[in-house]
Order: sequence, then C-alpha cells, then structure tokens
Amino acid sequence: EVQLVESGGGLVQPGGSLRLSCAASGFTFSVRDMNWVRQAPGKGLEWVSTSYSGGGMPYYADSVKGRFTSSRDNAKNTLYLQMNSLKTEDTGVYYCAADRVAWDNPSRDDSRYWGQGTQVTVSS
Repeated sequence: EVQLVESGGGLVQPGGSLRLSCAASGFTFSVRDMNWVRQAPGKGLEWVSTSYSGGGMPYYADSVKGRFTSSRDNAKNTLYLQMNSLKTEDTGVYYCAADRVAWDNPSRDDSRYWGQGTQVTVSS
C-alpha cells in the first residue's frame, strides 16, 4: 500500500521558516516525480513545486520562487520543503503528491497518490 505522510507544519510568524517532510512508502520513491501542492482556506489547489525523479533542479511556482526549496533524499524515501521568509498568504494545507500533477489548476484526479496534508499557518 502506497503511503505519503507529511509532517512539519505549524504556526509561524511572518518572515519565519518551516521545514516540511513527506515520508513515502509502498513504492519505489527514487523513480517517482514528487510534488508539493497547497490549498489556502476557501481556495482550490495550488501547485508549489515539482522534483523530478531524474534529478536536476526542482521547479517552483512564481509565488514561492526564491523562498522555498524542495529536496529529496531517495535513500530515506523522503521529500522535503524548506520554506523561508513565510508570508500570510502561504497559509494553507500542504500536500505531497507522487507522479505528474498539473502546474495550472491541479486536481486530486491528477495523481492516485496524495498525502493527508499538513497545516501551515503564518500569522502574527
């Protein structure tokens, strides 16, 4: 059974940092493209970042570029998202998803494999 488990969310002040983790099991993590997707309160899903299985630099949404860094440790089957200079508009539930996710208007139907999400709240 495939499982994706996010952790690391919490409450942080604007300008602060958080590091999210997504622990994967039940499939060969190293050959999977992995994504971070978020959902702000009352809004739809927003693609954040994609890390391809073949390596290379991850891709980021313009809204997080220069502030967020995605990385993966294939030996630990874990995807990370280092979030710096957090803004109130970064508040939401952050999900990791395996395989291809649409960068524009992502949908739960894009992938069979999603985690349960971790809440990030940026507030003073």
